[in-house]
Amino acid sequence: MRAGILSVLATWMAVAGPINGQTNELIQTENVTFSDSLATPSDSLSQPRDSTTAANKNTSSPFIDAEVKYSAKDSTLFDRGKVFLYGDASVSYRDILLTAYYIELDLDSNLAYAAGTRDSLGVEQGLPVFKDKGGEYTMRRLKYNFETEKAIIEHVVTEQGEGYIIGEKAKKNADNTYFLKDGRYTTCDNHDHPHFYINMTKAKVIPGDKVITGPAYLVVEDVKIFPLFVPFAFVPMTSSYHSGFLMPSYGEESTRGFFLKDGGYYFAFNDYFDMALTGDIYGNGSWGMRASSNYKKRYKFAGSFKFQHITNLTSEKDLPDFAKQQDMSLNWTHRQDPKANPNQTFSASVNYSTSSFDRNNVGSIINPEVLATNQKQSSVSYSRSFPNSPFNFSSTLRHSQNSKDSTISLTLPDVTLTMNRIYPFKQKNRLGKEKWYETIGFSYTGNMSNSISNAKESELSLTPKSLNDDWKNGVKHSIPVSMNLKLLKYFSLTPNVSYTERWYFKSISKQWDEDENKIVSKDTTSGFNRVYDYSFGVGTSTKIYTFFTPSRAIFGDKINTIRHVMTPSVSFSYRPDFSDPKYGFYDWFEYYNSTQDRVVKHEYSYYDGSLYGTAGKGKSGSMSIGLGNMLEMKVKSDRDSTGFKKVSILESLNFSTSYNFLADSLNLSNISMSGRTKIFGTSISFGATFDPYALDTIPTNTSTVSVYRSRHYEASKNSRLVRLQNANLSFGLNFDSKTFKKDKKETEEAAAPPDDPNYDPMFQDQMQNEHTQGSPMPDNVKAASMDDDGYTKFEMPWNVSINYSMRLVQSDFNKQKMAYDHDVTADINLSGRISLTPKWDISMSSGYDIIQKEIAHTNLRINRNLHCWSMSFNLVPIGNYKSFFFSIAVNSSLLRDLKYEKRSSARDNPGWN
Repeated sequence: MRAGILSVLATWMAVAGPINGQTNELIQTENVTFSDSLATPSDSLSQPRDSTTAANKNTSSPFIDAEVKYSAKDSTLFDRGKVFLYGDASVSYRDILLTAYYIELDLDSNLAYAAGTRDSLGVEQGLPVFKDKGGEYTMRRLKYNFETEKAIIEHVVTEQGEGYIIGEKAKKNADNTYFLKDGRYTTCDNHDHPHFYINMTKAKVIPGDKVITGPAYLVVEDVKIFPLFVPFAFVPMTSSYHSGFLMPSYGEESTRGFFLKDGGYYFAFNDYFDMALTGDIYGNGSWGMRASSNYKKRYKFAGSFKFQHITNLTSEKDLPDFAKQQDMSLNWTHRQDPKANPNQTFSASVNYSTSSFDRNNVGSIINPEVLATNQKQSSVSYSRSFPNSPFNFSSTLRHSQNSKDSTISLTLPDVTLTMNRIYPFKQKNRLGKEKWYETIGFSYTGNMSNSISNAKESELSLTPKSLNDDWKNGVKHSIPVSMNLKLLKYFSLTPNVSYTERWYFKSISKQWDEDENKIVSKDTTSGFNRVYDYSFGVGTSTKIYTFFTPSRAIFGDKINTIRHVMTPSVSFSYRPDFSDPKYGFYDWFEYYNSTQDRVVKHEYSYYDGSLYGTAGKGKSGSMSIGLGNMLEMKVKSDRDSTGFKKVSILESLNFSTSYNFLADSLNLSNISMSGRTKIFGTSISFGATFDPYALDTIPTNTSTVSVYRSRHYEASKNSRLVRLQNANLSFGLNFDSKTFKKDKKETEEAAAPPDDPNYDPMFQDQMQNEHTQGSPMPDNVKAASMDDDGYTKFEMPWNVSINYSMRLVQSDFNKQKMAYDHDVTADINLSGRISLTPKWDISMSSGYDIIQKEIAHTNLRINRNLHCWSMSFNLVPIGNYKSFFFSIAVNSSLLRDLKYEKRSSARDNPGWN
């Protein structure tokens, strides 16, 4: 390696001779011709600026006025005023860096020549790379003038934005602009043989700014497509955002006619915020508009916003089936960086639309998850914690809507103030064991909310009258006090006291309306009202372990032990009767029943139906009972002859109920059961609710009967222990290409990364490609991608998912059985995916309603990775959304309009509604 300063060499370089034959053979730039081309070494490029300089050419110093550093790996030769650099040569001058296999410097003419070489296989090596403030350029040969900063280039390659510009012949000017002849622009990273490119007959490139081209046409796989021709073009190449027009896509629907979609304007306001305004227009007069924005401030926050308004017209205005539907949707997401403020957070997830928006405005690719979702929810929340304090504050705005029945629920807002549990009697510097009273702790939760539930979309109002009449609001305070004690070593005893107070701002009195034969509101009184209650309780729980060793004669030595874990829990609670007149929370009135033979006393609370409920009616002295079960076994491990592994047989099986000792009837509550297990890797969940009491009926003044729970148990009246109310069962099966492999251990070893710290599976395909081009492949990649015989492993990854769900709910009352009949709903959902090759991907999803015997929404997707292009095909073969969409397009977003699409719309189906 050698280095020097050319300005020093000028003092002893006496004569400037012609370029030797070896250099001419490498450079070969004299044949490049432009109307404004650089001169050859014998022309003006190497001539002095004026006659004075020319007269003193052999005695004056060269034009180079800054330090020029050079180096070469193989050798550096000096000959008649020239420097010849061989092997990984580099030259730096000001902000210019030139590297190549071979560089020749001519100090007297201020010229630099650079070229690469070819190895024994003919592969080009050491190509010149020119770096300056405008960017980095790779080329085959270069002739550069340090004085004029002009250059003649052969086969230059530079990356601009998301694409590459390749010029077979190029000229660089002093202002860092480039002129190309037969240039190519492509987003394909295979520079020498791109799959497609835009051929620019002549072009001007301003690095980092724009490309201006004359006549240009598309070339795909070396086939010139002259019909796709433009007389000129202007392509921005800046790395920063810029405002500009968004070109629309076009197509046709049978119902709405020809259309232009997603055309508009993009606003690049600054580095933190942008906006796109786009619109749609259809031949029948339907139209739509959208406003979308993204914003981000690093280490602070980020989010996106999108608003859509669509007006759909059906038929013609003068026809009886004409309809006009207006839909809108609003989406907003906001997330705060955790580092921005550790004590407070603000987040938003808003998903609101009119109930018919998703159905009326399906896109080209139909998302079955969107169609299957009837519920939409939104939340905007702010929370703050106070350091060195147990208090926390949060405020949330919530929205929920059902698109099936067009109902909306809103909470504006829900404010919560909480105090974490504190232990006022705990000693900071305790000596000895903890006293029982030190475990006493209490916490506080305060809620304030204003909400409306299940309001019709068309009837929702925020007027003062509606807020008072239709909305529910109030304040709630909760203070639980508890302590934790150990009882008889194995039991945990938890005494507790709970106090709840509610503040309401109106009360409602009721009466019996004899004309309408029903209970109606009598009067609404505004004012401040306190509604409180309290309760006392104590609970205990423990764990019971049972072990069982199976007989080796029957089960062999595979199963070592089976363990059954039971978790029983019992709790007692007492609550006074807050319907007592001394509290003032309840009132009553009397009326005759429907047969006019009995007086009925109806007791009600002034605050029935209020936001946080009311104090309980009737004394309650109840005992709650729960029993949890878990069953697992210890078996010998197949991988370790001396080890064991734990296998779950029953992950959980839970039962719970309660008994109210102070109730005058119906003391026992419903019995709940839930469980979860796993069989052959499949998770199974199930649950049910049982009623221990029998049903009875009383006649009404119509042909129907009124059904109620009687005082008699099912066991005594209907000879059955309990009556089933509802049940559910669900499980899912998942298979993939590794599920049925015979030797899983061998599979895992083959799939594991090689024992090499430099191994990275993300670059495995890239290294294989380099290997096919002549570069040696690392041994660790060979081991991961080839079998023992040296053949590439054949893999076709696939996966299948099957989900089953069954629900059993009560329906009509059956007088013969004295029980409710049950409606059963059962669905099977199927989804799968297979990759035939690394670039072919096929996926599908479907379902079947077993009870209705109907096929659910079915979707088939086929994708093909074409390197710099992508092809996709989406098909909905049956149903109301029957349609297809085919697309082949360039991957780069810069050329997103270079595509071909063919589609049919779901709106064109005869059964569309």
